[in-house]
Amino acid sequence: MEKRELICIGCPLGCPVTVSMEEGRVLSVTGNTCKRGDDYARKEVTNPTRIVTSTVMVEGGKEVTVSVKTRSDVPKGKIFDCVRALKGVVVKAPVHIGDVILANAAETGVDIIATSNVE
Repeated sequence: MEKRELICIGCPLGCPVTVSMEEGRVLSVTGNTCKRGDDYARKEVTNPTRIVTSTVMVEGGKEVTVSVKTRSDVPKGKIFDCVRALKGVVVKAPVHIGDVILANAAETGVDIIATSNVE
């Protein structure tokens, strides 16, 4: 039986969590103090994903950059592909929260959207 030790990032508590696995299947999760911890641990050991955050250049705006993020989480192995896909992206002002900056980033099926306004 394999055991994986994690620190849960599902909420601010940061519980130490132990996941017991056998042949790639999760048998049990212990140490979590809420359901989010159980959900996080199971997903982290079988299919880890993350939200990607960055900035892109803005042309003709009051600010020179706008903050962006993936609309939803992407496979952990695609993080750097998403960041590379943003290299050289320039958007024209105005930019509004939720505007799609890059559709289907790195073939993940997930859009990168603006997280702030730039007039």
